[in-house]
Amino acid sequence: MKGLILALQFLTRLPLPRVEADGTAFAAAMRWFPAAGLMIGGLVAGAAWAGAWIDAWIGALLALVAWVCVTGALHLDGLADLADATSAAHKNRERLLAVLADPHVGAMGATAVALQLIAKLVLLHGLVESKAFAALLLIPFAARIGPLLWSRWLPPLHDGLGAQFRAVIRPADLALWGVMLLAVAFWMPALLAMAPLAGLWGWWILTRIGGISGDSHGAGIELLESGLLLTVIVWARAS
Repeated sequence: MKGLILALQFLTRLPLPRVEADGTAFAAAMRWFPAAGLMIGGLVAGAAWAGAWIDAWIGALLALVAWVCVTGALHLDGLADLADATSAAHKNRERLLAVLADPHVGAMGATAVALQLIAKLVLLHGLVESKAFAALLLIPFAARIGPLLWSRWLPPLHDGLGAQFRAVIRPADLALWGVMLLAVAFWMPALLAMAPLAGLWGWWILTRIGGISGDSHGAGIELLESGLLLTVIVWARAS
């Protein structure tokens, strides 16, 4: 339970009891990221359901606001940092790392966040219109399996949070959440798109940047969520 509380403290802005932990225990809380995703998904789905009583667009907007507020825009920040850094990567690797470490948001970062929010709003509208509230519960869960995969697969970009995550993720953790994903995918097969989408992001990070960082994890979660929203809509329309 301590690990779950630490994961929620890191990934959300929910009011939680204070828990003391050292660096190793904090990093190990990553094993609980998918469970934290279920709680995030519950709040997003609840907001969408409430707003849908008025209008599908209202439901989509409330869901998006809930998504941003409960996560504190944490992953959007990573997306912005990575967009700024990769736009500077044509100069040299040192420039990329310097921009990635810069807390300020540039033009490319702001553009990436704006496009991501627009995309999520449109995709959320499609799900709300189809009354696919269960998908909104499960998508944040599935997307947060991605960081566990990237931590085991990709080398850390630098000696930071990404390196700590790599040391604590065990094959048993991947197996546990993989089995849970297969279980829910029996009912919602579109969620299996998480695997190729996460693999594509990991390949891009490896070839473009050379290693995973906290910002890359955050950006990857954002893009996985959008990809899964789209996949669920396409699957529903094709079924």
